[in-house]
Amino acid sequence: MTDLKDIFFTLDLAGTFIFAATGALVAARKKHDIITFGFFACVTGIGGGTLRDLLIDVPVFWIHQPAYIAICLLSALLVWLFGYVVFKFDIIIWLDAAGMAAFSVVGASKALANGVSPLNAVIMGVITCVFGGVIRDVLAGQQNMLLRREIYITAALLGSTVFVGLYSLNVGFWLAAIPAVLLAFWLRGSAILFGWQLPGFGKNNK
Repeated sequence: MTDLKDIFFTLDLAGTFIFAATGALVAARKKHDIITFGFFACVTGIGGGTLRDLLIDVPVFWIHQPAYIAICLLSALLVWLFGYVVFKFDIIIWLDAAGMAAFSVVGASKALANGVSPLNAVIMGVITCVFGGVIRDVLAGQQNMLLRREIYITAALLGSTVFVGLYSLNVGFWLAAIPAVLLAFWLRGSAILFGWQLPGFGKNNK
């Protein structure tokens, strides 16, 4: 159990760092100051997990564990110092995809560990992935993912579903987590590369 908790903590910190970086990068593109960098990084990094914990009625994960805020602020600082290098590449969208894939497992795993049903655990995985990014986009004054037809939430749903399905079959954490993360990242990455979108209502109806 201790090993699993350590694995969960490591994955959660990694996902938080990545998501926080996407928040700081949005702040950089908007030419904000260092305080806003930190705020955007924290909101993006911990926003989804905060809502998840409130919904499943457990202590909010970062309140008694300062490492989460610290890693968000570290991520913001690194973007502040080296963001000009990052802007040579369209890396923000790929960092976001990696964070989404990791959090699809982290969120669902924590929900299952706290007695949430498999179906609701899938939903908690998606919320963990999506909510921080939604807040980030709203604060930045840009269209959020819920209003775009790009494949993002679908990829998070795939990752959470695969993880919950495999883990419910007692295949072990890693055997459930690795394919879930890879499939979520593959679907999101393919959507980025090939411009895949979900069909809009009435698009095929004349």
